[in-house]
Amino acid sequence: MNSDSNPILALALTFAVMSLFAVGGASSAIPEMHRVAVDVRHWMSDRQFADVYAISQLSPGPNVLIVTLIGYSVAGVAGALVATLAMCVPTAVFALYVSRFLARSSHARWPAVIQAALVPLSIGLMSASGFVLAWTSDRTVAAVLVTASAAVLASLTRLNPGWMLLAGGGLGFAGLIG
Repeated sequence: MNSDSNPILALALTFAVMSLFAVGGASSAIPEMHRVAVDVRHWMSDRQFADVYAISQLSPGPNVLIVTLIGYSVAGVAGALVATLAMCVPTAVFALYVSRFLARSSHARWPAVIQAALVPLSIGLMSASGFVLAWTSDRTVAAVLVTASAAVLASLTRLNPGWMLLAGGGLGFAGLIG
Protein backbone atom coordinates (compact mmCIF):
# COMPACT_ATOMS: atom_id res chain seq x y z
CA MET A 1 0.00 0.00 0.00
CA ASN A 2 1.44 3.35 -1.08
CA SER A 3 1.31 6.28 1.36
CA ASP A 4 0.75 8.68 -1.56
CA SER A 5 -2.60 7.08 -2.36
CA ASN A 6 -3.62 6.47 1.26
CA PRO A 7 -3.89 9.67 3.32
CA ILE A 8 -4.31 7.76 6.60
CA LEU A 9 -1.06 5.88 6.04
CA ALA A 10 0.66 9.10 4.97
CA LEU A 11 -0.48 10.83 8.18
CA ALA A 12 0.66 7.89 10.31
CA LEU A 13 4.11 7.68 8.73
CA THR A 14 4.63 11.44 8.64
CA PHE A 15 3.76 12.12 12.26
CA ALA A 16 5.32 8.94 13.67
CA VAL A 17 8.70 9.92 12.25
CA MET A 18 8.24 13.60 13.10
CA SER A 19 7.39 12.78 16.71
CA LEU A 20 10.82 11.27 17.26
CA PHE A 21 12.52 14.51 16.21
CA ALA A 22 10.24 16.93 18.08
CA VAL A 23 12.73 17.75 20.82
CA GLY A 24 10.91 20.18 23.09
CA GLY A 25 7.41 19.08 22.13
CA ALA A 26 5.11 19.53 19.17
CA SER A 27 5.84 23.27 19.02
CA SER A 28 9.41 22.54 18.00
CA ALA A 29 8.17 20.54 14.99
CA ILE A 30 6.04 23.36 13.55
CA PRO A 31 8.53 24.18 10.74
CA GLU A 32 8.59 20.54 9.65
CA MET A 33 4.81 20.23 9.95
CA HIS A 34 4.47 23.29 7.75
CA ARG A 35 6.98 22.00 5.21
CA VAL A 36 5.27 18.62 4.94
CA ALA A 37 1.64 19.80 5.09
CA VAL A 38 2.04 22.78 2.75
CA ASP A 39 5.07 22.26 0.52
CA VAL A 40 5.49 18.48 0.24
CA ARG A 41 2.03 16.90 0.61
CA HIS A 42 -0.05 19.97 -0.36
CA TRP A 43 -2.61 19.09 2.29
CA MET A 44 -3.26 22.79 2.94
CA SER A 45 -2.18 26.32 2.01
CA ASP A 46 0.02 28.66 4.06
CA ARG A 47 -3.08 30.52 5.21
CA GLN A 48 -4.88 27.33 6.23
CA PHE A 49 -1.81 26.21 8.18
CA ALA A 50 -1.66 29.54 10.01
CA ASP A 51 -5.39 29.25 10.79
CA VAL A 52 -5.00 25.67 12.06
CA TYR A 53 -2.13 26.79 14.26
CA ALA A 54 -4.14 29.71 15.64
CA ILE A 55 -7.10 27.45 16.43
CA SER A 56 -4.83 24.92 18.12
CA GLN A 57 -3.31 27.61 20.32
CA LEU A 58 -6.65 29.18 21.24
CA SER A 59 -8.10 25.85 22.29
CA PRO A 60 -7.48 24.54 25.79
CA GLY A 61 -5.24 21.54 26.07
CA PRO A 62 -1.83 20.49 24.82
CA ASN A 63 -0.07 22.20 21.93
CA VAL A 64 -0.12 18.92 20.00
CA LEU A 65 -3.69 19.82 18.97
CA ILE A 66 -2.27 21.23 15.73
CA VAL A 67 -1.48 17.66 14.66
CA THR A 68 -5.07 16.65 15.31
CA LEU A 69 -6.36 19.54 13.21
CA ILE A 70 -3.99 18.78 10.34
CA GLY A 71 -5.12 15.15 10.42
CA TYR A 72 -8.76 16.24 10.49
CA SER A 73 -8.31 18.52 7.48
CA VAL A 74 -6.68 15.68 5.54
CA ALA A 75 -8.92 12.73 6.40
CA GLY A 76 -11.67 13.76 8.82
CA VAL A 77 -12.09 12.17 12.24
CA ALA A 78 -10.04 9.09 11.31
CA GLY A 79 -7.20 11.33 10.13
CA ALA A 80 -7.35 13.35 13.35
CA LEU A 81 -7.13 10.20 15.47
CA VAL A 82 -4.33 8.62 13.43
CA ALA A 83 -2.24 11.81 13.28
CA THR A 84 -2.59 12.41 17.03
CA LEU A 85 -1.70 8.84 17.95
CA ALA A 86 1.20 8.81 15.48
CA MET A 87 2.58 12.00 17.03
CA CYS A 88 2.16 10.86 20.65
CA VAL A 89 2.68 7.10 20.87
CA PRO A 90 6.21 6.70 19.41
CA THR A 91 7.54 9.52 21.56
CA ALA A 92 5.84 8.19 24.69
CA VAL A 93 7.30 4.72 24.16
CA PHE A 94 10.75 6.18 23.44
CA ALA A 95 10.54 8.42 26.54
CA LEU A 96 9.58 5.43 28.68
CA TYR A 97 12.63 3.45 27.60
CA VAL A 98 14.98 6.43 27.88
CA SER A 99 13.73 7.29 31.38
CA ARG A 100 14.25 3.69 32.50
CA PHE A 101 17.76 3.75 31.03
CA LEU A 102 18.56 7.08 32.68
CA ALA A 103 17.25 5.84 36.03
CA ARG A 104 19.81 3.04 35.89
CA SER A 105 22.53 5.58 34.98
CA SER A 106 21.60 8.15 37.62
CA HIS A 107 25.11 8.30 39.11
CA ALA A 108 26.84 8.94 35.77
CA ARG A 109 27.59 12.49 34.56
CA TRP A 110 26.62 12.04 30.90
CA PRO A 111 22.79 12.10 31.35
CA ALA A 112 23.00 15.62 32.81
CA VAL A 113 25.27 16.72 29.95
CA ILE A 114 22.82 15.38 27.36
CA GLN A 115 19.86 17.05 29.09
CA ALA A 116 21.73 20.37 29.23
CA ALA A 117 22.59 20.09 25.53
CA LEU A 118 18.93 19.57 24.61
CA VAL A 119 17.89 22.94 26.09
CA PRO A 120 19.47 25.18 23.39
CA LEU A 121 18.34 22.71 20.73
CA SER A 122 14.74 23.01 21.96
CA ILE A 123 14.98 26.81 22.07
CA GLY A 124 16.33 26.90 18.51
CA LEU A 125 13.58 24.62 17.21
CA MET A 126 10.86 26.67 18.91
CA SER A 127 12.38 29.89 17.53
CA ALA A 128 12.27 28.38 14.05
CA SER A 129 8.61 27.59 14.69
CA GLY A 130 7.92 31.23 15.49
CA PHE A 131 9.70 32.33 12.32
CA VAL A 132 7.71 29.92 10.13
CA LEU A 133 4.42 31.02 11.67
CA ALA A 134 5.26 34.69 11.23
CA TRP A 135 6.28 34.01 7.62
CA THR A 136 2.99 32.24 6.82
CA SER A 137 0.65 34.68 8.56
CA ASP A 138 2.18 38.16 8.21
CA ARG A 139 0.91 39.42 4.84
CA THR A 140 1.36 43.17 5.28
CA VAL A 141 4.08 45.52 6.50
CA ALA A 142 1.86 46.46 9.45
CA ALA A 143 1.50 42.78 10.45
CA VAL A 144 5.27 42.29 10.25
CA LEU A 145 5.82 45.36 12.44
CA VAL A 146 3.29 44.14 15.01
CA THR A 147 4.93 40.69 15.11
CA ALA A 148 8.43 42.16 15.41
CA SER A 149 7.29 44.57 18.13
CA ALA A 150 5.66 41.76 20.09
CA ALA A 151 8.81 39.65 19.79
CA VAL A 152 11.00 42.51 21.05
CA LEU A 153 8.60 43.31 23.91
CA ALA A 154 8.38 39.66 24.91
CA SER A 155 12.14 39.22 24.97
CA LEU A 156 13.05 42.50 26.68
CA THR A 157 10.24 42.99 29.19
CA ARG A 158 8.19 41.01 31.63
CA LEU A 159 4.96 42.21 30.03
CA ASN A 160 2.23 39.60 30.12
CA PRO A 161 1.86 38.14 26.58
CA GLY A 162 -1.92 38.37 27.02
CA TRP A 163 -1.67 42.15 26.72
CA MET A 164 0.26 41.82 23.47
CA LEU A 165 -2.33 39.38 22.13
CA LEU A 166 -5.10 41.75 23.14
CA ALA A 167 -3.36 44.69 21.44
CA GLY A 168 -2.73 42.69 18.26
CA GLY A 169 -6.33 41.46 18.22
CA GLY A 170 -7.57 45.02 18.70
CA LEU A 171 -5.44 46.27 15.80
CA GLY A 172 -6.72 43.44 13.60
CA PHE A 173 -10.33 44.04 14.64
CA ALA A 174 -9.92 47.76 13.84
CA GLY A 175 -8.70 46.79 10.36
CA LEU A 176 -5.22 48.25 10.84
CA ILE A 177 -3.47 44.95 10.16
CA GLY A 178 -4.60 42.00 8.15
